[in-house]
Amino acid sequence: MNNREYAEIVCKELQAGLGAIDPAATEQFLDLLLGADEIFCAGAGRSGFQIRGFAMRLMHMGRKSYMVGETCTPNITDQGLLVVCSGSGTTKSLVNHAMKAKEVGAKVALAILSVLTPEQVALSVSLGDSKSLTKASGVGNKLAQRIILELKDKIKKLGIGEPMSGEMDVPAGTAPVVTGNLSQAIAALAVLGYTPDDVMPFLSGIDTTLPVETIIAQTLKAIGKK
Repeated sequence: MNNREYAEIVCKELQAGLGAIDPAATEQFLDLLLGADEIFCAGAGRSGFQIRGFAMRLMHMGRKSYMVGETCTPNITDQGLLVVCSGSGTTKSLVNHAMKAKEVGAKVALAILSVLTPEQVALSVSLGDSKSLTKASGVGNKLAQRIILELKDKIKKLGIGEPMSGEMDVPAGTAPVVTGNLSQAIAALAVLGYTPDDVMPFLSGIDTTLPVETIIAQTLKAIGKK
């Protein structure tokens, strides 16, 4: 085979890979990029080389982009976006970066929530259905099983679509009713590792008629300021 034939094979593989990306997930990711004040990129090994190129292109487009770990990189805030590039999704240093970003209320691009609704994630975890979780890009069977192991007990505590335990004993106006958008927000926050007990004190001061994404963002921001 000559170089042109090799190039044709490479182009076909790239076309197949790009064609498998969900257009809706791409639009969501673009919205996150456009809505962030600063974009922080993280990756290790070969994924690290790829994400460095991505960070540079963002800079060329006029966005404030940084590589996590560099001496000139500022601290992430609740208006920042952390983009993690990882083939396995289990690299310890990258997981730590994501946890730190979550602590300060930053938006983290989560592949799982781009292909499954919070309720579907909760159901998959409850049933031990690792196959559904592997639909997300970068989530293999090993990572899916780890997610189920870590979140199963937390998911059991959720009363999605139903009043929380003890809610009816609370005077009207002091606690939100767990339905609709609020229910979805609680389920999504549970996927991020927060139990209902963690988030309910912060939800009482948030307008529950807002979109789910806004409720989640405001809750994470409030938690980060605690």
